[in-house]
Formats: sequence, C-alpha cells, structure tokens
Amino acid sequence: MRSADLERRTRARLAAAGCVAADEEAAILVAEADDRAAVERWAARRERGEPLAWIVGRVEFMGRTVHVGPGLYVPRTQSEELAARAAELTPRRGRVADLCTGTGAVGASVRAFRPAGTVVGTDLDPRAAVCARMNGIDAVVADLDAGLAGGAFDVVCAVAPYVPTGALRLLPSDVVSYEPHVALDGGADGLDLVRRVVAGAARLLVPGGWLVTEIGGDQGVPVGEALAAAGFGRHDFWSDDDGDLRGVAARLDRRP
Repeated sequence: MRSADLERRTRARLAAAGCVAADEEAAILVAEADDRAAVERWAARRERGEPLAWIVGRVEFMGRTVHVGPGLYVPRTQSEELAARAAELTPRRGRVADLCTGTGAVGASVRAFRPAGTVVGTDLDPRAAVCARMNGIDAVVADLDAGLAGGAFDVVCAVAPYVPTGALRLLPSDVVSYEPHVALDGGADGLDLVRRVVAGAARLLVPGGWLVTEIGGDQGVPVGEALAAAGFGRHDFWSDDDGDLRGVAARLDRRP
C-alpha cells in the first residue's frame, strides 16, 4: 500500500474513533512508523484512546520536540503561553524552578530562551524526572519546592493540577482513561496544589521574583487572595482566545 493510501486509511480510522485531529495524527503516525505493520499497531492504540505522544514518544511544544515517556502527562499547547511568560520574566542569567515539571517541556522552553540561565525541575514521579532530564532539564524527584534553596530563584513556574475533582468527568474520555489523575486532580476546588505552589514560590523567590502558574475557571479570586497572603503584590491574569482564565503571573514583594 502506498504511503498516501495508508495515510488516508489511517485518517479514516482515527476519524471514526472520534479523533478531532485525525488528519494531523494520521500523517504523524505514517511518518514516524517503520513500516505498515507499525502503523496498524499504532493506529489501533490511538483508536483505544492512548495519547498520540505516548505512541510516538514525542510532542511539539513551542516549536521544539519534547520527549514524552509512557504514563506521563502530555504537555498541552495552552501551556506555551505560560512558558513564554516565564521566559520573558527570567533575567539573562536567572535561576528558574519548574515545579511539577513533568516532561520538562516548560522548563526546556525557558532554558532555550535563556541559555545562560539555570533551570531546575521537580516532580514526584521518578519517570517524569528521567524524561525531563532527557529534555535537558536538571530534574530531581521532590514534592514541589522540597529540597530547593530558599530565596535562590528569580522565577518559579508550575503547571500544577487545577481541575476540581468533580469536574474530572467533564474531561475527554481518553484523558480520563489514560493520563495520570495525579497530574489533573486539584482537589475539591482545584486549588489544593496551587495553594502549595504559591507558598513554595514565596519561599523560593528573591524579592521581586515572579511566580507563573496555570489556573482556570473561577479560580481568579481565591488565587488572588492566596497570593496576597503569601506576600505577592502585583499579579496579572491571562486568558485564552475564548476568554477563559488560563494563568497568573505574580511578583513577590516580601518574603514570608
């Protein structure tokens, strides 16, 4: 079967399975697979809902290829805005702590923008730390800011889980079935980990340093309150093209 015919057949399979980007995904599967048999196996895995990034072992993030290990949270395009803001706020030789680093996609993007700087990632999952190292991040297995020196960082960034537990059922079925819930479930109001990120960032940052973290939904007010209580002054929220809240950048005025 010719490559074009194989891609067309794969596209039809993925579309029938409900893949919203069947054209793009079929092209990737055909281009990455060694032979037709591999395409068939990979297409079957994708039909069952397994993330494409797990199947091919990579994803594109901010124009760079990021290795993605099986079982790990897949970096989202929506997180590129966070990475760009964190990079812009990092001094040329700045120090960055990337909490909940996962594959290290955000940290690697910051490091690419600020090659003279230093980026350290933390994650509870040893597999994530290994993957982040593959992507060029000095990653350690740790719970958020644990083990990192206080007052030593210019920027703290995090894509912590912030989906309220009750809203997990609203996520796409393949996400719920395959991706690790620990990377999605943020507790009753979605802010269990985010509040800890705020407290950890207040300890890690130099005065005038910045925290950049993802949030969503109606979390702006409680996050603003947590930031103020932790010593952060100015904070800037950002939204996506649909007007939905996506994150906040906050400057530390005083250390606790």
